[in-house]
Amino acid sequence: MFLLVTGHDENGDTGRRTGRRPRALKAAGLTLAGALLLGVATAGWAYWHLNGNIKSVDINSALGDDRPARAEVTPAPSASSSASADPLPTGALNILVLGSDSRSGEENAALGGGDSSGARSDTAMVVHIDAGRKSATVVSIPRDTLVTRPSCPLSSGGSTAVAYSAMFNSAYAVGGPVCAVKTVESITNVRMDHFIEIDFSGFAGLVDALGGVTVTTDEDIDDDQSHLHLRAGTHHLDGTQALALARTRHGVGDGSDLGRIELQQKLVKALLEQISATDLLTDPAKLYRVADAVTGSLTTDTGLDSLTELMSLGRSLKGLSAHRVTTVTMPVAQAPSDANRVVAREPEAEELWASLR
Repeated sequence: MFLLVTGHDENGDTGRRTGRRPRALKAAGLTLAGALLLGVATAGWAYWHLNGNIKSVDINSALGDDRPARAEVTPAPSASSSASADPLPTGALNILVLGSDSRSGEENAALGGGDSSGARSDTAMVVHIDAGRKSATVVSIPRDTLVTRPSCPLSSGGSTAVAYSAMFNSAYAVGGPVCAVKTVESITNVRMDHFIEIDFSGFAGLVDALGGVTVTTDEDIDDDQSHLHLRAGTHHLDGTQALALARTRHGVGDGSDLGRIELQQKLVKALLEQISATDLLTDPAKLYRVADAVTGSLTTDTGLDSLTELMSLGRSLKGLSAHRVTTVTMPVAQAPSDANRVVAREPEAEELWASLR
């Protein structure tokens, strides 16, 4: 319905005419309503798409109760919390984070990833978040560490055999995420509350979505296998270069996994600083690109397999800054049986794990 207004024409006659301004206002209102509906529909599609990206494994059901004790999780007291809102947890948390080449696909193949039959955990980190969730410790486990790999249940039925003096990263290869978690819990006696795995293309995509990452290297890197050639100094790397940095080992130090881990730890800190410096909430397009890159290559336990759960975890970590994150490597020594392998150095390794329980 259009409004009618009373006025005077150019000759001074009083008349009634259809108001152009109300027409314009109505058109603007319809346009705004349409834009809002489109925005809601787009947001709904984005949530559905991102949520559907996430893959999960039911670690808890597979492993049952024969595991280290779970740390008690307490809610954060909040005067502003309503009776209907769930307060954010503040208890200590342990998350096993794996970087792997476990998925096939053109992107992973181009980046050096393997197919699902040749799955390996290329990087393994136990992320311990302290009670209060304002500080954290990231412990890298060298993939060349010789361990006793426990018997692990298989999704196809049955279980793997116990293996002595097995390489740590073989756990993922023979039994997937379930065996990786069980092996870590076996050697640390620390309960893994969650499991997160991201593949090659996801890591590279995350770095690109953030606009790259700045890292300082202490020595020249010249590694034909990872296709990385850098002079010592500060470099702004794109996703492909950052992934090569995370994987290189032949171009740094003595060529062992320990030199590679040092670079990975630098990269972790640099990424945390980049994320902290990027206000994603003011740039929805960039936020979506980051979320799509991460969720598109993410496998989690069933406790983190939705955007709602991941966002809740993220909100509980809002007080955690990059400078409150400590990176260390599990203490190791050369394996007596093989100069190219390492074993946990005791009692230092046990003291480290005990501090995280």
